[in-house]
Amino acid sequence: MQNDDLTLLREYARRNSEEAFAALVSRHVNLVYSVALRQVRDPHLAGEITQAVFIILARKADSLGDKTILPGWLCRTARYASANALTIQRRRQHREQEAHMQTILNEAANESESETWNQIAPLLDGAMEQLGQKDHDALVLRFFEGRNFAEVGAALGASEDAAKMRVNRALEKLRKFFTKRGVSSTTAIIAGTISANSVQAAPVALAKTVAAVAIAKGAAASGSTLTLIKGALKIMAWTKAKTAIVASMVVLLAAGTTTVTIHQINKNSASDSWRSLNNFRGRAAMLATLNNTPPQVTILPTIHSGYGAKWWWPHDGSGRSLGMNSSVTDLLSYAYRERTTHMVFSEPTVGGKYDYIANLPQGSGAAFQQKIKEQFDVVAHKDVIMADVWVLKVSDPEKIKTIINTGGHASEENAGSKWKVENAKMADLADVLEGWLLFAPVIDRTGLTGRYDFSLSWDYNDKSRSIPMVITDELKQVGIKLVPTNMPMEMLVVEKAH
Repeated sequence: MQNDDLTLLREYARRNSEEAFAALVSRHVNLVYSVALRQVRDPHLAGEITQAVFIILARKADSLGDKTILPGWLCRTARYASANALTIQRRRQHREQEAHMQTILNEAANESESETWNQIAPLLDGAMEQLGQKDHDALVLRFFEGRNFAEVGAALGASEDAAKMRVNRALEKLRKFFTKRGVSSTTAIIAGTISANSVQAAPVALAKTVAAVAIAKGAAASGSTLTLIKGALKIMAWTKAKTAIVASMVVLLAAGTTTVTIHQINKNSASDSWRSLNNFRGRAAMLATLNNTPPQVTILPTIHSGYGAKWWWPHDGSGRSLGMNSSVTDLLSYAYRERTTHMVFSEPTVGGKYDYIANLPQGSGAAFQQKIKEQFDVVAHKDVIMADVWVLKVSDPEKIKTIINTGGHASEENAGSKWKVENAKMADLADVLEGWLLFAPVIDRTGLTGRYDFSLSWDYNDKSRSIPMVITDELKQVGIKLVPTNMPMEMLVVEKAH
């Protein structure tokens, strides 16, 4: 089958054979349509995405290599196009976002197969995206395409036994992915559920329409379809570049070298004076350091290793800031004013802890970013990508009334395995969950504007339940759902500078 796919693709690329391309569309249209439909939950939009994917295939027909697993390539491209479609849709009409988010909490240990599918369907493509290419393609061939292990092995250039082992390992990775997001199941149930439900029939007329438009490489496509194509190609290019960077990093590390260059800093009396401050206790001391140290942007190995990381900046628009005992991830967070939970890395950053000061009268923020680039060879930019997030929703409005604050002062306490937040908005709860407990983006979609009292606790010795499971159960008691999902989000993407 794989050879047939590439034969048809080469026939189209070399001779512009409409029959060959139509055969490819007919063979794979259901697969592409199903991937799109799972993510956008809109048959019309899924059809448009399907059209975009095959237009991209037509445009790239002569550049795909002989080892390309076409079904796997089509799945990935469908996800990129779907992510771009959701981004466009989110920007155009923010409220429609709710229609694309599904409740996937595991309500019962012995769920039926249909219940299992309802839970894992919103997570499936995000989980697949986390797999390596060979694992991804093996699962697509085995469960989306229904190939036997011999056919999977042949497509991957491996034996039947090796294909079986790869599929089983990839299934275990999916199981762990789902378990972390509150969906408990076995690899056997997951395999059966995906096989039975992952590919649905596309509308009858779609294959014919897609083939006609794609063969012309999008010349007659609508403006919205061309926008989808442009966005998907951008994501594909970013993903390819990220993969190349990571691959290079692995090779270099294996050779005992590193890609990160740390430039020497020439110490001067000003920075020495700054470093002589043993700690930053209170804003007054930190402001005095910013004001009294000659203007500069300096990053040096920490002399404050006995303290926790700390940083501060005055809200005067200058971008000035200073901090101590900070990792490179912390430095990036400070320089770009972004939470670490909203950061993704295309490669590992250099280790170590650092003290820094950026106190130019104006433009300190940009200068700090440039200093990080020069010293650690990394830069960052905002981009919309698919990300794992948690969403707060209302499950029982009556239960929520039991935690309404009646006049107590705002407070926050963290004591070991207990967390107490009083007189807090739902956005405050989201911030606590994100920054201290879940370490992932948490979005408030409750629509509640009042103030509430929350109390969370868990037992570290109870290994049967993770902290997300405990928090989910406790919030459920007061009428709030904590829902894990995978959705487009603006994140700070950190990558190698050169």
